[in-house]
Amino acid sequence: MKRRTLLKQIGIGLPALALTQNSNAGLFLQDLAGEKIMKGPFKPTWDSLQAYKVPDWYRNAKFGIWAHWGPQCEAEAGDWYARGMYEEGSHQYNYHIKKYGHPSRFGFKDVINEWKADQWNPEELVALYKEAGAKYFFAMANHHDNFDMYNSKYQKKWNAVNLGPKKDIIEGWAKAAKKEGLPFGCSIHAAHAWRWFETAQRSDKSGSSAGIPYDGKMSKADGKGKWWEGLDPQELYAQNHPLSKDSWDNGSVHRQWHWGEGVYPPSKAYIEKFVNRTIDLINRYEPDLLYFDDSQLPFWPISDAGLRIASHHYNFSLKKYGEMRAVINGKILDEQQRKALVWDIERGQANDILPHVWQTDTCIGSWHYDRTIYERNRYKSPQMVIQTLVDVVSKNGNYLLNIPVRGNGSIDELERKIVSDITKWMKSNSESIYDTRPWHIFGEGPSTQNQAELSAQGFNEGRTKFTSEDVRFNTKGQIIYATVMDWPKDNTVLIKNLGTDSVHFKKKVSNVEWLEAKISLPFEQTEQGLKVTFPDRKPDFSFAHVLKIIS
Repeated sequence: MKRRTLLKQIGIGLPALALTQNSNAGLFLQDLAGEKIMKGPFKPTWDSLQAYKVPDWYRNAKFGIWAHWGPQCEAEAGDWYARGMYEEGSHQYNYHIKKYGHPSRFGFKDVINEWKADQWNPEELVALYKEAGAKYFFAMANHHDNFDMYNSKYQKKWNAVNLGPKKDIIEGWAKAAKKEGLPFGCSIHAAHAWRWFETAQRSDKSGSSAGIPYDGKMSKADGKGKWWEGLDPQELYAQNHPLSKDSWDNGSVHRQWHWGEGVYPPSKAYIEKFVNRTIDLINRYEPDLLYFDDSQLPFWPISDAGLRIASHHYNFSLKKYGEMRAVINGKILDEQQRKALVWDIERGQANDILPHVWQTDTCIGSWHYDRTIYERNRYKSPQMVIQTLVDVVSKNGNYLLNIPVRGNGSIDELERKIVSDITKWMKSNSESIYDTRPWHIFGEGPSTQNQAELSAQGFNEGRTKFTSEDVRFNTKGQIIYATVMDWPKDNTVLIKNLGTDSVHFKKKVSNVEWLEAKISLPFEQTEQGLKVTFPDRKPDFSFAHVLKIIS
């Protein structure tokens, strides 16, 4: 679509529009009415944002925990519930009818009204996560369901202070993180509500409710005499627009995650409301980290909205601290954009050491709480969590782990057991994680050759299997940490890249300490490698075994 046609469709008259040009961006909307963008060295262009340097605190932290929690967790039926409940015949649609009723009569707005979060204790949970070794904490500020989890100035009605739990969720998380001395982050997903919620415009194609519209097109007038009288559902659903190309194809939303690729163009008012909501969030709660569930930045490349938010966040951090402490995570970044943001790989890992710090975000279950995962005991194992953490850190990455929160605000006992096991490993081995840097190579062993290839957004985790021959490396000063990814066969491991003939290592090893046991192990350094012998008895708590190599 040509830019002139696109701008007309989103309701912007070209003669009255202030425009800017840069080599990366092309034609963009300039500052419009609303929250003020803080001035400073960072301007809302990719060229300017590339002057960003990742702060050392983040490079050293390595491990964060995330509460990806909101009203969609009320149903406890998994991720993207507010979309899936409108997909006729789907598991979530059938579940919704059984639990709540037909979506023409009981829509997602009504699910919000059911959500009370009456067992939420943010101080207890954040303290638990800090004990487990998290060095920063993330909370979800809003999801594609367009519901703000804070006292939003611009989403005044559809937020957690006004509806549902009637609590400022972000304020609660932020205070808990501050009490524990953890940098605080907010994940922001609401830009895509415009396209994502289009399923709410549908109706059943068959059955007794065929042709009866779901509630996605309801207006304020439809609420007379109902619990939501006086509220406008369109402030939540944002569906007063035609459907996007192939909208009835449930999978098309993934193909259209990049704006402009078949999505009906969002209005100027919708985009600017998102900018104002996000700037208000930054100013009010002062998060150190922002995570955008977008390709690059929100509304790129049809608007400079995300660039304005990014420049504000960086300049805000500089003014607040006198130095850069801010971090922004973005997805599917090119080489230049990875200088401006921290590249986030969803549920996946890089295949080698990357020159710029990056992050994987993942979850032990479904992003939004799913009761069936609990009932079937299908969470990720602590071993998989730790092995992935070690692999990510060896490649210059950080690891952000979501522990799904139930609708009532608690986590279940299986999740607590996983967190407890992570805690045990980190208490013994965290010095091999924090403050480290990559070695010459990230590792050795079969897994370095059979890695699942990374493409686009991510989603390659869990397909690389680790064996006792697999080792991951990182360093701290003159120390090399070599993590054996599984208990070695015959209690002996040969680390080939630490031998006397290694092209990466030219030193004589003087001591090998098994970190979790705090004991020195017998070793022999030859041309073939560094042979280390573990004790005969395999430990009860066996995930990944860190050797502290001193030369």
